[in-house]
Amino acid sequence: MTKQAEPPPPGDRPTPTAPPPPPAWRHWLWPLAVLLAVGLWAWLPGLRSDEPVKMDLTYSKFIDQVDDGKVKSVTIKANGETSGTLTNGHTFTTAVPVQLAGDQLLDRLEDKKVAVTAKPPSTSPSAGSQIVSWILILGPFLLIIWFWRRMSKGAAGHMQGMLGGVGKSKVKVFDAERPETTFVDVAGYQGAKSEIAEVVDFLRRPERYRRAGAMAPRGVLMVGPPGTGKTLLARAVAGEAEVPFLSVAGSSFVEMYVGVGAARVRDLFTEARKRAPAIVFVDEIDALGGRRAAAGQIVSNDEREQTLNQLLSEMDGFEATEGIVVLAATNRPEVLDPALLRPGRFDRQVTIPLPTLAERAAILAVHCQDKQLGKDVDLEKVARGTPGFSGADLANLANEAAIVAVRDGREVLLADDFDAARDRILLGRREGSNVLLPAEKEAVAVHEAGHALVAALSPHADPVAKVTILPAGQALGVTEQLPLVERHLYGEDYLNQTLSVRLGGRAAELVVFGQGSTGAANDLAGATELATKMVREFGLSPALGPVGYPQGGSVFLGSGGTAMSSRPFAEATQAAIDAEIARLLREAEQRATGLLTEHRGQLDELAGLLLTQETVDGTVVYDLLGTEPPSAHPTGETIAPRRVSVAKEPAAHRTRHAHATPAAGRDRSDTPPKAAS
Repeated sequence: MTKQAEPPPPGDRPTPTAPPPPPAWRHWLWPLAVLLAVGLWAWLPGLRSDEPVKMDLTYSKFIDQVDDGKVKSVTIKANGETSGTLTNGHTFTTAVPVQLAGDQLLDRLEDKKVAVTAKPPSTSPSAGSQIVSWILILGPFLLIIWFWRRMSKGAAGHMQGMLGGVGKSKVKVFDAERPETTFVDVAGYQGAKSEIAEVVDFLRRPERYRRAGAMAPRGVLMVGPPGTGKTLLARAVAGEAEVPFLSVAGSSFVEMYVGVGAARVRDLFTEARKRAPAIVFVDEIDALGGRRAAAGQIVSNDEREQTLNQLLSEMDGFEATEGIVVLAATNRPEVLDPALLRPGRFDRQVTIPLPTLAERAAILAVHCQDKQLGKDVDLEKVARGTPGFSGADLANLANEAAIVAVRDGREVLLADDFDAARDRILLGRREGSNVLLPAEKEAVAVHEAGHALVAALSPHADPVAKVTILPAGQALGVTEQLPLVERHLYGEDYLNQTLSVRLGGRAAELVVFGQGSTGAANDLAGATELATKMVREFGLSPALGPVGYPQGGSVFLGSGGTAMSSRPFAEATQAAIDAEIARLLREAEQRATGLLTEHRGQLDELAGLLLTQETVDGTVVYDLLGTEPPSAHPTGETIAPRRVSVAKEPAAHRTRHAHATPAAGRDRSDTPPKAAS
């Protein structure tokens, strides 16, 4: 029977929610209290002692009634208030001045046979005066106690937030409510999805695997370049899984207090055990799983190492974690600790590479579901023009195309919108050619014509797709090459001709103007980098021999520049490397110069077309040469990284030609990768 996700046991922490807003009636409490106090003060009897005593008879009238014998009885209070009864049965009230209430008045009353009653002063205050008295007495004390308790609760909550919850893991639990993302929303990557789906199926139906003696993998590590959809796959697992899914970021374990990260790891796995079987997803695991410092090293991070040690213990320590699978993602697997990568902790490593041509088309179809596409939009053609793009790059491309359409007042996306969006992503905002001086415009046209002709005349180079001298971003001109196939191995002939194409712009300047310019600065840098790898890493130098000195760096993030550390070879070897690099570059420039000198007429004609039309399609270049564009390679091969060659000036110049590295250059080096062994 399938084991379904059960709710956490009693006493489990509830999901934190935002506090509700205070009710509106609370704002009227203070005004109502003020009105009530005013009413009590005004209307309760005896509350105002200065109010005059009401009476029916004046004192003179009262004396006249006594003298006339019309008063039957009186009751005199100490404050002079007098009430009584007349002989006719009517009652009266009057006020006798205290100074006159003496023996004279009493004698007069006795002479007239009036029954006199003396009433002592009242010692019990009225109800209103009692209420006011108690409020005045207890009010300040109650206000101080309330304020003190409020401050105490605030301080306790603050301390609890700092200390009480510091060891709690910041995990997000998907149990009853799950993300809407499923495997259907993840285009391509069938192999990776099948491996991850197998782990989910193991947790759903463990008895199938138990009968065969199979054990559940402890962990699955997804590695790949940025933007390839590792986190999206994890969200799809959460949407597909019928078991609880706990998601947490690796950076949430890092704190300034030593021991906090380890406490959060313990709390995370405690939560997972309560909900087992469950999946724990740790995004960017390199934040806490980095390689520990070796013995004797001075610099170390005790907090991070304690966190890693606790994670190692939880994944495969003394206490078993039955029914818990850890799913992690990173684009820096080379920095992870070897103890974390061994079988028993992360049993599987699933590589999420850059998408192939078919996968790029499927990803574009997913991101264009909510967009209206014109009849001229062919997603297969768009995918062919975006080699090296990751899933995130393709999503950005579709969004930029929609923005271009809206900017033109349309809701339907055309093929030109995707081309403009691609150029906007790779090169920057397109400018008009009027930003160039006439001499500069001619120099850029000659430079780009040289790139295009050398590429078209080199049989192993990538074919020319478009040539333009319209500035975009820092690039004042672009020669775009779109390969017909995606290569995994690069031959020496392809690399040598690529060097010639990169130096074609400088060669055209030498042929036409007799001198070079600063426009080839970035071309020279790129060609030198490629030649350096050919000599140092690829073993393509007869003088140096079959040796390789890889520069190193991140697998998916690039090396980040030339290493400044000590080199693993002698000074003589460095001199030989420099000589071989210079030889390869000189030979490439000579080949490019020879081709352009031989086809000088076509060079001038193409430069003239660029000056008049500003943008020329690749087929025009092959028509000028009288050759057919390269045909497609046999099916089954995949598309290679695109090449873009543009003119560039040094960084010191304000207006400069720039080498526009395509999106492939962010994930794959613009130079060919090393051959897989």
